[in-house]
Amino acid sequence: MYSHKNVGTCSSRVLFDIHDGVVTDCTFEGGCRGNLQGVSQLVKGRKVDDVIEVLKGIQCRNGTSCPDQLANALIEWKKEHAQG
Repeated sequence: MYSHKNVGTCSSRVLFDIHDGVVTDCTFEGGCRGNLQGVSQLVKGRKVDDVIEVLKGIQCRNGTSCPDQLANALIEWKKEHAQG
């Protein structure tokens, strides 16, 4: 499971798994429990690039949001797992 420390949000961390470019699991630590459970369920089974496209730039406070932090985490994951 990949772990990303969130910055500027109520949730402190997002954890997720990726298999063949698809998000297979996602959990947030802290934050708005119901909303983040919903986000977690909605991203499961979706391609990483699709999740980034939908969530990147969503604002809540401090110039970011929990969904935006997930998008940032997925971008980092892509950089770390780029082939070439």
